[in-house]
Amino acid sequence: MAVTEVSAEPDFDRLGDATLVELARGGRREAFLEVIRRCNQRLFRLARGVVHDDAEAEDVVQAAYVDAFEHLDRFRGEASVPTWLGRIVLNEARGRLRARKSTVDVAQIEAAQSEAGRVLAFPGRYGAEDPAAGAARREIRLLLERAIDQLPEHFRLVFVMREIEECTVEETAQCLGLRPETVKTRLHRARQRLRASLEDALAPAIGDVFPFLGARCDRIAAKVLARLESRGRLALVAPPVPSPTTPSPPTEGESPC
Repeated sequence: MAVTEVSAEPDFDRLGDATLVELARGGRREAFLEVIRRCNQRLFRLARGVVHDDAEAEDVVQAAYVDAFEHLDRFRGEASVPTWLGRIVLNEARGRLRARKSTVDVAQIEAAQSEAGRVLAFPGRYGAEDPAAGAARREIRLLLERAIDQLPEHFRLVFVMREIEECTVEETAQCLGLRPETVKTRLHRARQRLRASLEDALAPAIGDVFPFLGARCDRIAAKVLARLESRGRLALVAPPVPSPTTPSPPTEGESPC
């Protein structure tokens, strides 16, 4: 009896770019999903770096995926899939900026202001943590995001790719269409601007660090007094204070203050 050989299902998360694209061209759903899984976060961050809005950045990424997947024949393998998709995302995002109207109504302004406190939601690497620590971490992340948003776009995109996505200089240059030397220069200037922005934002709070007032101060004072009393170093009843009109005479050999 002839034995029919069953081909093993490929391990999609281990496949290279070229193989994934080839399977996607053949309509394999798993290949599409793997490409999206690998690229989603980087593409979202790139899009948001241009359009400055979470919801619109998601729309940009979705549109870029649809465009790319409908024209997979454009992928020549000269760059990685994330780099290729990154260029499409940047083109889509910049095209939307150009198409924006020059005026914005009051409702849109209010909506933007209400969303200003949103934090980019990505899976946390820290797991469950104390609510106070989580709140502090969110505040720090929000402060960083606002500072990054204030960078000019040409600095901001380089910073996002190099520092946040940890791309190489070569990959960043390829995605943004820059020379490697330009990437290095822009990253240096982005860091300088970001450092200055954070220093300005944090300066008013420097004097408030390590507070030790209120209940904490009272608690340590009470503990110290209790320990002194337990060792007989502190009188349980305070001695009477001499009247200022009848000062105690100095003892022999002692001068009055």
